[in-house]
Amino acid sequence: MTASPITLRSVQLQDAAAIATLMADPEVFGNSLSGPYANEEDWAKRLSTPQTGSSLRLVAIQTEQVVGLANLHDMGRVRRSHAVGLAIAVAKHAQGQGVGTALMRGLTDYADQWGHILRIELTVFADNARAIALYERFGFEHEGRHKGYAMRNGQYSDVLCMARWHPTPPGLHPS
Repeated sequence: MTASPITLRSVQLQDAAAIATLMADPEVFGNSLSGPYANEEDWAKRLSTPQTGSSLRLVAIQTEQVVGLANLHDMGRVRRSHAVGLAIAVAKHAQGQGVGTALMRGLTDYADQWGHILRIELTVFADNARAIALYERFGFEHEGRHKGYAMRNGQYSDVLCMARWHPTPPGLHPS
């Protein structure tokens, strides 16, 4: 059986309910820095905030359902304007079907071709082998480890710091 096609698009305000459902799943929020009890109102407020600079928010749609969410977000400092943070979440039932790969492809294409982005940074729980392998396939390298970085399931857990540099940093196109 083949997986249904995956479509990417920009997040819309009307996605708030679907995103809240996605992020309320313990299998999803447990591997993010989000907390439990995601709700539509909070997500609607978050999605109403305008994106700045090189930010991008994408959802992955499969069988007319939101099955993934990913974003690049500005660091908020002029001296860090070349760098963005990355966050991604994929519904448990859609994992292993190419959703994360499609979202990463969309984010890295935007970063490399359109976003004036030199560096993408992320943190990932040190035991999340599937996510780490995805990031490595897209050129992310390990830069460090934060011990006891975040509370997860009642325990302080380590995260890995990873980053990806633009593979061919842009220059001035010859005239």
